[in-house]
Amino acid sequence: MERKFKLFSLMAVLLLGMFLAACAPDRDTSTSEGNGEDSGESDETAEKPEELTIWFNDEEVQLAAIEEIVAKYEEQEGIQVNVEAVSMLDQVQELSLAGPEGNGPDLFFQPHDRIGNLVAQGLAEPLELTDEQLANYADAAVNAVTYNYDGNTQIYGVPQVIETYGLFYNTDIVSEAPETIEDLHSITEEHTNEAEEQYGFLMKPNDLYFAFPFFKNHGAYIFGGETGEFDTSDIGLNNEGAVEGGELFQSFFGSGLIPPATTADVIDGLFTEGSVGAVINGPWAISTYRDALGDSLSFAPFPAINGEPGQTFVGVKSWMVSYYSENKEWAQDLALFMTNQENLRTYFEQAGELPPNTDVLESLDDPIFSTFAEQIENGIPMPSTPQMNQVWEPMNNALQFIAEGDDVQAVLDEAVQQIETNIQASGAE
Repeated sequence: MERKFKLFSLMAVLLLGMFLAACAPDRDTSTSEGNGEDSGESDETAEKPEELTIWFNDEEVQLAAIEEIVAKYEEQEGIQVNVEAVSMLDQVQELSLAGPEGNGPDLFFQPHDRIGNLVAQGLAEPLELTDEQLANYADAAVNAVTYNYDGNTQIYGVPQVIETYGLFYNTDIVSEAPETIEDLHSITEEHTNEAEEQYGFLMKPNDLYFAFPFFKNHGAYIFGGETGEFDTSDIGLNNEGAVEGGELFQSFFGSGLIPPATTADVIDGLFTEGSVGAVINGPWAISTYRDALGDSLSFAPFPAINGEPGQTFVGVKSWMVSYYSENKEWAQDLALFMTNQENLRTYFEQAGELPPNTDVLESLDDPIFSTFAEQIENGIPMPSTPQMNQVWEPMNNALQFIAEGDDVQAVLDEAVQQIETNIQASGAE
């Protein structure tokens, strides 16, 4: 997927996860004893290992930043840290094979929306972190890595990166950021000339990730319950609020507005050419957009909908302690060290990924990055339960039909029915 933060698990990984969940190791569901402070100090009762192994995503720039941070930990603690480049897409499968044999990592790196699958497979160790340690992270980041398994609500990750999205706009076309969704609709109407490929606003029609605020702000929800404790039998994507949000979404498409066949490549191409006033995207697009538009590029939070700030999806990439690690306490300590404020800033400056710490974001000189801190405060973590994997395709298809003008209630009813069927078929009820 185009986003740096991969939102949807590959089908092969999902099928493997379902198989491995059935043969996951027996585990104690009580919390493990956390001991690390964000300064890197560890519980003296935990025997210090000679080395730790971590798996990090195989992106060169990101890897180099982590290696620099790890070198400081090695100097401070006298522990050798082996940093192995393993794609996030491959880590789950490789850990399920290498972990039982004692060849896996102490820490691995995953997006939070896979936590449900990882816990079900018995691959991730729950953490016990103090309020003082958690104060280093945005509330949305902590909520994202919190998950209820077998009646126990626990934290399973130490956040390294947070991502959400908002409105990028070209000040040569849109002089002021739209504060409300009605403002954005007016921009769409006033600056669109389809014959000349000029558009006030463009967005993909078939992407629940970006369309979520239209629904959420009107009272729709994906699953009932609270973050990390979802009631997957309660699906709120075809309730009254969802229909209202779907009709608002539909109003942006059609003749003289956004073409229903719009794709991400078309959006990025026209925006970087200076032919579009505003687009929805995340921090992964900043470099490309800035290279193309220079000082004409600006960024604003997602426009307010239904009188409230736009509630966008939030994704978090975090360090997770392997269930098979023999050095769990020190692995957690290393994760806390890599994500303290100083090292989060170092990682951001080198890798360009947003830190899950709003103090760091707000202190940045770059107005685009600092504005992301505001949007994160209004973010909603993507559900991390395995059943979420059954939501994306039916809802993306439904959004496409809605953009093409189909009846909103009928389309959403059919989508929810398909989601329920998918969940039942997956055996992940």
